Amino acid sequence: MALTSSFSRAIYSEIEEIGWEHLVRLAEDLSFVTFRVVDKKERVHVLEILLDKSYPNCPPSVSADVPYLFNLEWSTNSRLKDVVKQFRQHLEKLQQFWSTVEDIDQSLWVSNTAQLHRATSFRHIKIGNLFLVQILTPIIPLLVCEIFCFSGNDCSVILSIRANEPRSLPECRFLGSNENVNLLRDKWRRNCNKWSKDKPFAENLANLLECQLPGPPGFEKNDQQIECGICYSQLLPVDDELGPKSGGRTDYTCENSTCSKAFHSVCLGDWLRSITTTRQSFDVLFGNCPYCSQPVAVKIGTRK
Repeated sequence: MALTSSFSRAIYSEIEEIGWEHLVRLAEDLSFVTFRVVDKKERVHVLEILLDKSYPNCPPSVSADVPYLFNLEWSTNSRLKDVVKQFRQHLEKLQQFWSTVEDIDQSLWVSNTAQLHRATSFRHIKIGNLFLVQILTPIIPLLVCEIFCFSGNDCSVILSIRANEPRSLPECRFLGSNENVNLLRDKWRRNCNKWSKDKPFAENLANLLECQLPGPPGFEKNDQQIECGICYSQLLPVDDELGPKSGGRTDYTCENSTCSKAFHSVCLGDWLRSITTTRQSFDVLFGNCPYCSQPVAVKIGTRK
């Protein structure tokens, strides 16, 4: 993109309207800009806006970690703040979806949680030993889901949740031995009418399966993987440029006890660099927490 002074001024002016404190990244050639957006449940989202060389005559493209994107309404008079506004409205429509999957994560045994992200619309759930369940409860109905056999008669189910109707009956298919699959399909057909949008997801699943489902496996607090308050990922990407921090967990926590947000020091350092009020002394950046505005200080290192 040819950087004209008028184009640069226009982009900087539109970023100013949104607020530089919401800026995460800005391409040197102004081909894209990334903003941090917090929804009403304090979930952090990152919105990337790709700018065509004919912007604003041509609408920008957007990408975000959501199950589906919104249809951008655009005119030649539209600005970046209009994109962010429409994204916020889209996030409001997805609140029930995220509340539903979070309820599943907290009440059931979900596998591969480290690989889940905000766009994931399925959950891989451990059911338990199918043989033992059959002895305890002769009737084992099943809802919409996929079944994976771990070992022996131990099985699990993958629920596909509808992002636009998260409390409705999910979709699924079964995997496993023919005997178990046929049994589960038969029970599912008999009991699918038990599903109720007014009941919690885990309760609905237990009613359809007519069994007690295992809860989340126990683990120590120190072993928990906490999302970064800036990139909202648990682990940094595996990248040689990050050096020893490649693939690392959150390693910085706001000292304000009423906040206690966790961050990757790399993400927090990049965030602080984008704020004009940040001060630097040697290899330490001094600024404010993105959430509570309390003072923070993070040591920065040179990347490979």
